[in-house]
Amino acid sequence: MAKEKIDRRVFENETGVQGQYKNWFLEYASYVILERAVPALEDGLKPVQRRILHSMKEMDDGRFNKVANIIGQSMQYHPHGDASIGDALVNLGQKDLLIETQGNWGDVRTGDAAAASRYIEARLSKFALEVAFNAKTTEWQLSYDGRKNEPVNLPMKFPLLLAQGADGIAVGLSTKILPHNFCELIDASIKYLRGKKFELFPDFQTGGMIDVSGYNEGKRGGKVRVRAHVEELDKKTLVIRDVPYGVTTTQLMESITKANDQGKIKIKKVTDVTAKDVEIQIDLAAGISPDITIDALYAFTDCEVSISPNACVIENHKPRFMGVQELLRCSVDNTKHLLKRELEIRLGELEDKWHYTSLEKIFFEEKIYKELEQKHETWEHVIEAIDKGFAPFKKKLKRAIEREDILKLTEKPVRRIYRLDINELNQQIKGIEADIQEVNHHLANLTDYAVAYYDNLLKKFGKGRERKTEIKEFDTIQVKQVAIANTKLYINRAEGFIGTGLKKDEFLCECSDYDDIIAFTKTGTMKVVKVSDKTFIGKDIIHAAIFEKNDERTTYNMIYLDGKSGVSYAKRFNVTGVTREKEYDLTKGSEKSKVHYLTANPNGEAETLKIILSPNCTARIKELDFYFEELEIKGRSSMGNQVTKYPIKTVKLKEAGKSTLAGRKLWFDDKFGRLNTEEKGQYLGMFEDEKIIVIYNDGSYELTDTEITQRFEPEKIALVEQFNPEKTITAVYLDADKGQYNIKRFKIETTTLKTQFVFIKEGKDNRLEAVTTEQEPILVVQTGRGQQVRKAKFKVAKMVEVMGWKAVGAKLTDFNKSIEMEWEVRPPSDTAQTELF
Repeated sequence: MAKEKIDRRVFENETGVQGQYKNWFLEYASYVILERAVPALEDGLKPVQRRILHSMKEMDDGRFNKVANIIGQSMQYHPHGDASIGDALVNLGQKDLLIETQGNWGDVRTGDAAAASRYIEARLSKFALEVAFNAKTTEWQLSYDGRKNEPVNLPMKFPLLLAQGADGIAVGLSTKILPHNFCELIDASIKYLRGKKFELFPDFQTGGMIDVSGYNEGKRGGKVRVRAHVEELDKKTLVIRDVPYGVTTTQLMESITKANDQGKIKIKKVTDVTAKDVEIQIDLAAGISPDITIDALYAFTDCEVSISPNACVIENHKPRFMGVQELLRCSVDNTKHLLKRELEIRLGELEDKWHYTSLEKIFFEEKIYKELEQKHETWEHVIEAIDKGFAPFKKKLKRAIEREDILKLTEKPVRRIYRLDINELNQQIKGIEADIQEVNHHLANLTDYAVAYYDNLLKKFGKGRERKTEIKEFDTIQVKQVAIANTKLYINRAEGFIGTGLKKDEFLCECSDYDDIIAFTKTGTMKVVKVSDKTFIGKDIIHAAIFEKNDERTTYNMIYLDGKSGVSYAKRFNVTGVTREKEYDLTKGSEKSKVHYLTANPNGEAETLKIILSPNCTARIKELDFYFEELEIKGRSSMGNQVTKYPIKTVKLKEAGKSTLAGRKLWFDDKFGRLNTEEKGQYLGMFEDEKIIVIYNDGSYELTDTEITQRFEPEKIALVEQFNPEKTITAVYLDADKGQYNIKRFKIETTTLKTQFVFIKEGKDNRLEAVTTEQEPILVVQTGRGQQVRKAKFKVAKMVEVMGWKAVGAKLTDFNKSIEMEWEVRPPSDTAQTELF
């Protein structure tokens, strides 16, 4: 027993097993955070990256070195294996900033790995040599084995961490800093130095598009959405032109194949034809909409990914969470400090050089060197005599003469004495003084000097580093709208079950896994449920269908019997929003209530019914007609209007109804290129069977329907509105071949939907300048600049006759780069003067 107590005390003691495990874990966690996974604030590098760059600097002779040799050199500083060094080196090389590469270094877009380290070569880039190294401003420490010195941090004069980005997973801590654009970082640095506001958003080598609305400066809790560009090559083929950040072409194709296998999209095949540029071709299945498929690719595949940044860095040996703006400010402040230190070191060197050159000049000009020819008892007496010879000139010097200065003068070779050119020394002193003045000016105007430094970086290294990732706000894709109906839904009406597993029962419809189902029973209850294998609704199901939330057009016409009073009621109602799995009673809630008649009408149709009463009732008229169009559409909980107090035998459809609803109002959201009913963007009008006309900047037009899932590219659209075949279209376009602007008026004669027709003269650089559907348009043409501006107005309807849509048109004026055109909506008064040229 005593032995067990002793063993427990030893285990629980700090020096016992438990205490040692506690200390070991803390030491391990601290080591991983500080020495492996998280970059330093000062230079933006992890230890392994810093050691690689330092080793490459030691080896640098302007030529390429084999990566295997660089790895071996780095192992003198990094206490880990060659694999971790090699992976870090390849990662640095693929970022194409600090390291110039030669050989097969892999491809971040396709996921191809680099060749073996013995086959590839690298050297420091000119940019790295300019911004990352200066032995005079570097703080040094002993390497892990004490044999060599390595930098604590590199004197980085650039926001490298934001340019390269960083990923790291430590113990209980992680960091994810997204890469940013080189040129934008320099512009933001200059703005910060000037005291101006700036914004920073990620930019990726892989291109694509990014929605930064939730970026939150890269702090914890932020999120960005990244998409690949997906283009419609034709109605049967889609092309993916790039990949989202962190996704390879292989991963992207696998996600597309998986979505197809799961029935979320329908494609024939997907082919990777990537070479210099990313290109993945997707062949669509027959009858599948390319617009819906593009949305589905973003919804169900890696064509869109969400990334959650988490900017964490090491500052003063502790992890710290920061935003990208604060990271940039710290980097710029550090760069400014390093530039100041370099100037101060340079100033000290110049002053030392001025001091010695001045001594040298005095030493020979005033013939103090002759003291060397005098017979002095000791060498010390010679030194003292020389020092005494400088006495009359000490006030002209900037600092005291030290013994080392005199010794250095005495070491001058005798032949130098006789060749001495005093004028040359005077020129040297003037040059040094000019340099000192320049350095002092830079120190006095350090901010301007730092701005000039950044400007020089942008000028020397900014070419070819323009933004690759397009910043745009993404629309929210409704998964239900783009999901393919890939599942068969069955119903057992008598038993009251609905599900995809009831394959022996009645087939209801095809649906997707994301759909909701609305069902009504004979007793007047309603329930909305998720698609599943088998769900109980209630016995005697009389109607079931796919439920569309917030659908204000689908109208239910219903006649039911109130079980308590025996009175029958009729009602019309919409079901816009409900709680899933909750049962709703559509009657007055009495026992023995039942539904006589129920229909679902997608456009609010109101039919006419023939109601036959029970032959045993006391009613004088046993048959009557009922018109649903006389009822208002109310909420589902309304009681409804009384139809009859007598018992009903049957209800029959007498005449199909017409819609009692107005047409659907549509808007065009020019931000996302979408049609909508939520009043976003340009109002197009009230639609029933009408079409939409879209006129593009390339001089083509397209007729299309009102399908909400269509996608448009707003930047390519010149005009979009409700199509009226009686309207005349007036267009002005550039005929680049003849160097003139043509004008034409025409009506749409084609009827084919979703096909583009070119209505301007075809030719290179031909483009649409102005277009309108106003019937009496006034074209305002402005030429010249500044005080030489001239304006002319054209009453187009009186100038140009209506012609065929394929006609070339009439000449308006010659081409001029300064010409600007616009339509005057309000016609000018009768007294207005029109100048033609």
